[in-house]
Amino acid sequence: MPLFYATKNKRKALGYALLSGMSEPIGALVGYLLLAPYFSDMVLGFLFAFVAGTMIFLSLDELLPAARAYDKEHAAIYGLVAGMAVMAVSLLLFVK
Repeated sequence: MPLFYATKNKRKALGYALLSGMSEPIGALVGYLLLAPYFSDMVLGFLFAFVAGTMIFLSLDELLPAARAYDKEHAAIYGLVAGMAVMAVSLLLFVK
């Protein structure tokens, strides 16, 4: 949207959005092709743990303070706790 409003060119904005959106699946495919021989259950577990830790850090360090600055002070914390509860319940329901 910012590119469209800056240039008033729908084709250019759509092209750049498509190019930006395709970078993730193309990167995943290249990464898979390069690293597939090294993947094992343990390596994937470490990678998932690293990505989850990174996402949690960014959420708590960047997003939570921003949310608290623009809304009621405790609403963001309630949302965080509710999200953690949903994740905990879903993990309990899917474990055999």
